[in-house]
Amino acid sequence: MAGESASGRRRSPSMADVAALAGVSHQTVSRVLNDSPLVREDTRERVHAAIVELGYRRNAAARLLATNRSGRIGMVSAHLALYGPSMIAGAVQEAGREAGYDVSVVGVLELSEEALRDAVDRLLDQAVEAIVVAVAHRDAHNLVRSLSLPIPVVLAQGVEPGESMAAGIDQVAGGRLATNHMLDAGHRSVAHVSGPADWTEAAQRREGWRRAHEARGLLPGPEVPGDWSASSGYDAGRRIAQDPSVTAVFVANDAMALGVLKALHEAGRHVPGDVSVVGFDNVPEAGFYFPSLTTVAQDFPELGRRAVDLTVRALGGEERPAVELAQPELLIRSSTGMPRPR
Repeated sequence: MAGESASGRRRSPSMADVAALAGVSHQTVSRVLNDSPLVREDTRERVHAAIVELGYRRNAAARLLATNRSGRIGMVSAHLALYGPSMIAGAVQEAGREAGYDVSVVGVLELSEEALRDAVDRLLDQAVEAIVVAVAHRDAHNLVRSLSLPIPVVLAQGVEPGESMAAGIDQVAGGRLATNHMLDAGHRSVAHVSGPADWTEAAQRREGWRRAHEARGLLPGPEVPGDWSASSGYDAGRRIAQDPSVTAVFVANDAMALGVLKALHEAGRHVPGDVSVVGFDNVPEAGFYFPSLTTVAQDFPELGRRAVDLTVRALGGEERPAVELAQPELLIRSSTGMPRPR
């Protein structure tokens, strides 16, 4: 029914085609597309059936002109090559689709005021109705808030107590889970390979590690900094392997844990016999590490749903001041066990 254009190419179906197939006026089709309550249910069903049969897709510019709404949410993300940020972006996109919104993602390669302003401007040029910010660096949230945007802004990564309109995963709880698992097994202290100091999530995982020791009146094991990469984990693992007092280590992400495992193996330190290792993220490969990695899993789909739910509520005029945190889960595999008797 869509027919062909003058050039002979098959044209996309129009609203008029939908109206003709459904046996209604184009005004009725428009009302259905705009969720008007003035349309009878049987008529609405006929129009939807015609839309599906024809494969009709509404032009975004036309929708914006008709409703002053684009049906689009923007998202600013950083370090999309890393597992966590990429999973958050995917989760928000999926949750957005389920809620009836397209999600446009703009990545920033550097965390500067200019880069963030440019990312926000690119999204505003697309007439997004709200922006989700998934950037875990400490200064990024304040910087975005300072822009005083005319649309709602929701934070979805690296959130801290006191934020408003924010959803995240409880990183402190994740650090405690990892550390307590090894302390419960009988280790007297747990070393830590930390993430970059300017990442909020790295600091929060470290805080969970520290609190787990403090709650038991124990001193934490040594801390070795990393940068999220497997190579930095390998360097940290070589240092840890030289310290015979270390029997357990919490690594702030699974990529660094892979490097730690390699370094310990090369040094002849058996895992978990000599050293227990826990990672963070539960990357798809974690179960295939040698040994398979005990790790903290993050519920990225739930984070996406919460972030989009906050966004939709904000678009409806509701502001929720509290931070909404999804809880992580410890997955116990073969890289942890009881310490050997001394």
